[in-house]
Amino acid sequence: MPEMTVVNTSPLFYLHRLGLLEVLNRLYGNVTIPEAVKNELEKGQIEGQDVPRLESYPWIKVISVSVPQYLNLIADLGSGESEVLAIGTYHPSALLILDDKLARRIAEMQSFRLTGTAGILLRAKEKGFIPALKPVIEKLLSLNFRLKSDLVESILGLAGE
Repeated sequence: MPEMTVVNTSPLFYLHRLGLLEVLNRLYGNVTIPEAVKNELEKGQIEGQDVPRLESYPWIKVISVSVPQYLNLIADLGSGESEVLAIGTYHPSALLILDDKLARRIAEMQSFRLTGTAGILLRAKEKGFIPALKPVIEKLLSLNFRLKSDLVESILGLAGE
């Protein structure tokens, strides 16, 4: 298990919508989110979106983080992504869970440990936490999650489906 697992808004949102948010706890124990992610989830609640209520998940810890200047200079990077990457800067052994393409590219350039929603689902299948991955991926795609078809095929192949 990594020293710290840091999750952005999108994985929390989609895992919640799939009814699989608890998989994070089963895979990683406590997980960490930055204040910006908490704020994004609270904004979603106010807007009436189906988002997880953090008080229901005592294993999700919220922390404050100072964002390095170089991340503030990237205009297309959201505040949640910036703060998750900032935590990665301060905790290089942390596992970052991000779906945003730009944030993932930055994490890869920084050699951060990285996965996303699809990677979490694959790991959950490997650990036996979900019986089949294909129906879960199909439901994820129906929720407007963007995943290229070749990546879907690759993930399902790794899952033996």
